[in-house]
Amino acid sequence: MQATELDPTLSQTLEDAGKTPLTLVIANKRYSSWSMRPWLVLKAFGIAFKEIRIGLGRDDTSLQISMYSAAGRVPVLLAGEIAVWDSLAICEYLAEQFPEKSMWPSDVAARAMARCICAEMHSGFTGMRSAMWMNIGADFRGKGHTVEAQSDIGRISEIWETCLAHFGHHQFLFGEFSIADAYFAPVVTRMQTYGVSLAPALQAYVERVTAHPAVAQWISEAIAEPERVERYDVYPDPPAR
Repeated sequence: MQATELDPTLSQTLEDAGKTPLTLVIANKRYSSWSMRPWLVLKAFGIAFKEIRIGLGRDDTSLQISMYSAAGRVPVLLAGEIAVWDSLAICEYLAEQFPEKSMWPSDVAARAMARCICAEMHSGFTGMRSAMWMNIGADFRGKGHTVEAQSDIGRISEIWETCLAHFGHHQFLFGEFSIADAYFAPVVTRMQTYGVSLAPALQAYVERVTAHPAVAQWISEAIAEPERVERYDVYPDPPAR
């Protein structure tokens, strides 16, 4: 388990603003798509937090996670006596606590769309998840392109095309970087890991997302992690989700 301390100046800034200092408990940055999403939201919107990272595949992994999560899963956001243990719930909690950050689009129709596609990402795309698990820095090009995964990629492409054309002004999904972009960022890394061929406009979106400072930092730190979990690093044996 590794922890990064919250900068005292940032912690004081939170307290001065009447905000409770935050701690985010995550798993390996290389493999944990669910951890990536709220971490990106915190980083992208400049919210100070302490990070605790628990390595997967260790003898004490379950024990370490149970110290923070009654559900036995990460990520978990700790805010004083409040624990929020679901990635989408964490993002919604942060949007409520920091309304001035405009994490969701301001337009009603765009905001409804953003919430819909995040919910769809949260509960769907099992074909892609099982055949194209997240492994930042790995080279699985040409692998995992099952019928089910390709169907999911088709739907994701449709979502991206619609959002970029109608709401995003061809930048991020809803113009400025939002929770929706953070939610699809792990998919962006999969597109690279598995060598997925995309239309030029969508490939450009992938490149904009990976170039975002928060995403670039996560990717850099994921690649630098020394730990490896063999069942995620070896193809074609997919891990249990």
